Amino acid sequence: MTIKMLNPKKENAKEIFTLIKDTKILDLNSEYLYLLQTTHFSDYCCVALLEDKVVGFVSGYIHPQQADVYFVWQVGVDSGMRGQGLASQMILNILNRDNLKNINYVHTTISPSNKASQRVFEKLAKKFNVDVEKEILFEIKDFCNGHEEEVLYTIGPIKKKKEKHENI
Repeated sequence: MTIKMLNPKKENAKEIFTLIKDTKILDLNSEYLYLLQTTHFSDYCCVALLEDKVVGFVSGYIHPQQADVYFVWQVGVDSGMRGQGLASQMILNILNRDNLKNINYVHTTISPSNKASQRVFEKLAKKFNVDVEKEILFEIKDFCNGHEEEVLYTIGPIKKKKEKHENI
């Protein structure tokens, strides 16, 4: 069983939507957004395919005001594939791309109850031998529906080597 990690395509959007919905912890965005991520933002996203089935997805983008910051928006992994480092591998796949060669920092937001995501990004920081800075970006009062606060994780500065980073 070989897992392929690729830029997502429009044909993956329905499965990505279902994957995110099935996590039951991630905020489910509209199907339209996943179509945009797989078309307009595919160079900044990664889909993991096992026998042509979507088993993982990472979405992100270059921060509009900070050209050296890659913001990880969402990380979803199929329940049967968790605990195998797939999330970290997808993030590293993106960071190793030529279009992200000028990235010095990784940002993401994580709700306090999402311990799995916290571990992924703490391991990523350890991989790059940097600390994680944390601060509340969005408070509960910023949301309409009683959403948990979102803590901004800042990882960096990342020292990229000439060789590609190995899996975490």
